[in-house]
Amino acid sequence: MMHFFRNPEIKHMLILDLIALLAFSVLGFQLGQNCGFLVLGCGAFFLVSHLFITLKRYHKLETLSQELDQMLHHQTPIHFKNYQEGELSILQNELSKMTLRLTEQADALIRDKKYLSDAMADISHQLRSPLTSMHLILSLLKKPDLSQERERSLLMELTQLLSQMDWLVEALLKMSKMDAGTAYLKHVSVPLTLLLEQASEPFLIPFELREQTFQVKFGTGREQFIGDLSWSVEAISNILKNCMEHTPTGGTITATCRENTIFTEIIIEDNGPGFSPQDLPHLFERFYKGENSSDQSVGIGLALARMIVSQQNGTLKAENRLEGGARFILKFYK
Repeated sequence: MMHFFRNPEIKHMLILDLIALLAFSVLGFQLGQNCGFLVLGCGAFFLVSHLFITLKRYHKLETLSQELDQMLHHQTPIHFKNYQEGELSILQNELSKMTLRLTEQADALIRDKKYLSDAMADISHQLRSPLTSMHLILSLLKKPDLSQERERSLLMELTQLLSQMDWLVEALLKMSKMDAGTAYLKHVSVPLTLLLEQASEPFLIPFELREQTFQVKFGTGREQFIGDLSWSVEAISNILKNCMEHTPTGGTITATCRENTIFTEIIIEDNGPGFSPQDLPHLFERFYKGENSSDQSVGIGLALARMIVSQQNGTLKAENRLEGGARFILKFYK
């Protein structure tokens, strides 16, 4: 009770009420004794009633404050049904919004922590495998009676593992930038002729070694979209790499481009085995490896491609062709 009167607002209100009561009582006694007692009695009644109502509201606010503290520290829900009067109803509405948002943020933090833990475990696993192989190769290279042919074979295998790790680390860094929102993507006109030329250039020799044919079909040859050329090259390259790895010797990979008033579209197809039905829903998940994936695959190329396309107001989906093979459909909306 005493801490109620220590509230400065309550003290100021009580002092003003007492001054008003005293002033009106004096005025009432000047008019007559009965009038003075009437003013004094009515004033005292209203003063006590006001204090009682204020004390009751103060008690409810104090209870609400304690419940908020318990909710913040112990995740205890607040029972808002106990607060029905005007000002407290407004406060109740705002607090319900706040508690809902705090709950959503807490759930999001839990999901982020779980995702980070899973991602770190996946990254650790992906790096551990090539590192183990490299240690094994280095131990074999230390043998004095190793033939030159065997040494050349081990060095080539070691080079491939280093290239794989280099690509893996670079891809993970790019995905981290995307997640953190620190990747700066330009918004300029990107001609599809230039995009597909730069994206396919690293694969020209692998296409030739695999006797695969890469074809590009344009509508007018002037198709373009607004985005970032270098990041888009990364996305297209990952798709072409996936098609190349799953297209048989002598197969064909085709990129078809078209543009309309709504979007610019790139369709990349191959005549390989296509996707299994159970793989289709998970193709763009990080570290997911389908049943037909190669041993060198780590399952982040397509996930990175979709992230890049999505950052440029685009969509990327995959499906199987009716005549056999895989199809990737990219759309950049205007």
